[in-house]
Amino acid sequence: MNLITNNISIGYNKHVVQKGLNLKADSGRLICLIGRNGCGKSTLLRTLAGLQPPLCGQVMLDNKNITKLSDNERSTLLSLVLTDKIEVENLTIFELAALGRFPYTSWNGALREEDKKIVQNALNQVNLLSLKDKMLSEVSDGEKQRAVIAKALAQDTPLVLLDEPTSHLDLANRIEIMMLLRSLSVMTKKTFILSTHELDLAIKMADFLWLMNENGTTTGIPEDLMLSGIFQQSFENRNFNFDTEDGHYRIFQPKGTLKVAVQGNFEQTKWLKRAFVRCGIIEDQNAEIKIQVIDNQFIINNKQFNSIENLLTELNFL
Repeated sequence: MNLITNNISIGYNKHVVQKGLNLKADSGRLICLIGRNGCGKSTLLRTLAGLQPPLCGQVMLDNKNITKLSDNERSTLLSLVLTDKIEVENLTIFELAALGRFPYTSWNGALREEDKKIVQNALNQVNLLSLKDKMLSEVSDGEKQRAVIAKALAQDTPLVLLDEPTSHLDLANRIEIMMLLRSLSVMTKKTFILSTHELDLAIKMADFLWLMNENGTTTGIPEDLMLSGIFQQSFENRNFNFDTEDGHYRIFQPKGTLKVAVQGNFEQTKWLKRAFVRCGIIEDQNAEIKIQVIDNQFIINNKQFNSIENLLTELNFL
């Protein structure tokens, strides 16, 4: 599978959101589409999916112009997972995933044995086969999202587009879904392009980032975009920045006037220092207030405390 955009502009009517986009996606890639709200992420996905035409330029999928294909032809080349929360509850997980076979079934939607095997394999790939007979009303949001991904896999297309697939999930499920998509891109050799606000996860798991901002779209592997500074510039904010050492964002906390010096066990001092940053306490090895961390005890002025909470209370910061 090869997806290429040739100098496309995207938007609505005469309103251009992004222009001059020359993008490329090869087989077996996990590509994360990131950027601030309103930069055109969903509009680009809709354009790639053929739901709206580019204002100019061409979207080519396997050397075929996506706007020239019939709905049925397009549905065998790409599948789309939207951000909307699933509201249909009176289906089983198997029945939802089986909807992905619609391009290949007859007019009455009857599944052949081959179709059923493909659906079961898709459910197995997302670890839902044991729940295939469960009603959607009986499973968690994370399991529903995996069922929708199984539907896209059952559609058996080389390209899968996902619009913020983790937006309504808790932290554990967000991580699980991103890890699942990463694994599927390798295992199935399909290309997954997803828009996301999960910047930390995108940096860690994506093969490529498509970074959209008001000046256009920059593409590259996460490490190159971090080192170039374009990532930090795109999300520049006076309240936080991105640490080029590990890719995490660092929040700027207001600083007070209290200074302390800290010594002792690394693991515990690391979390103590995080608490100090949050509370605005300044770490200064020349400070008069000395804190030692020994054997799960925090010692200050010969007083011992068994928790950071108690220490902060002593310092009048709780």
